[in-house]
Amino acid sequence: MDRLRVTGLTLSALIGERAWERRIRQTIRIDLEFDVDAARAAATDDLAQALDYGVVARRVTELVGGSEFKLIETLAERIATCILDEFHVPRIKVVVHKPNAVPTAHDTSIEIERAR
Repeated sequence: MDRLRVTGLTLSALIGERAWERRIRQTIRIDLEFDVDAARAAATDDLAQALDYGVVARRVTELVGGSEFKLIETLAERIATCILDEFHVPRIKVVVHKPNAVPTAHDTSIEIERAR
């Protein structure tokens, strides 16, 4: 199985438990890793035979833009479920980074992996 990655997808989200977090959008970063079979796409050089990562990124952007979750865990789970259901990949790894969650830390993130 091959792996396709989209890393550092930078988005704006309403995310967090605290009152101020419910009022302002924060920058988050998302990393995605999919199991794919790239052989047919590579042999044919045809996007129709590949997972169109641009379409996936736009779908994740749409999902995040309309979300109002309190937890990054919930956001990661919803992204994974969406991708598994809509793009029919056998496995997805999602990492949601919330860089400003802990003032003295460079980053805070959750990594989940789900499979069909």
